[in-house]
Amino acid sequence: MTPMPNLPSRSTFPVLHDVPTRWHDNDHYGHVNNVVYYAYFDTAVNGWLMQATGVDIRNLSELGLVVETSCRFSRSISFPDRLEVGIGVAKLGTSSVVYRLAIFREDDEEAAALGRFVHVYVDRETRRTSAIPPVLRDVLAPMAEKSAPLFQAAGLLEGSR
Repeated sequence: MTPMPNLPSRSTFPVLHDVPTRWHDNDHYGHVNNVVYYAYFDTAVNGWLMQATGVDIRNLSELGLVVETSCRFSRSISFPDRLEVGIGVAKLGTSSVVYRLAIFREDDEEAAALGRFVHVYVDRETRRTSAIPPVLRDVLAPMAEKSAPLFQAAGLLEGSR
């Protein structure tokens, strides 16, 4: 697969989170199936949130529901590639957060895939929109500040395209 131009590098992302490939991630064609990339994004974001906050986010009274995702593929990955997912916050709202994500093979500087992932927070019981929990906002706000100049330079901020 020919690399796509203008993909971000590792230095574009404030956080790199390890996510291993697994034997069953490969499809019949010998590469990681496209739907698995979304699982990598989900695993990286939620793993990072738990690590950064020290809180098991599954026990919060608010849930972050994934309401939108997208992925632009640049090159194939396959088991047993070692991966890192670049994580940054492109937009932080009252009840939502927009992540920009990229998947990097261990030794690659350029992304194999670029993603967008939107969480909207809702009350666990009523499923009505609620504010992002303070424990999460405390790590998301600094991440958004770190991401802004990096994403601006790479054209990844919301509304910059």
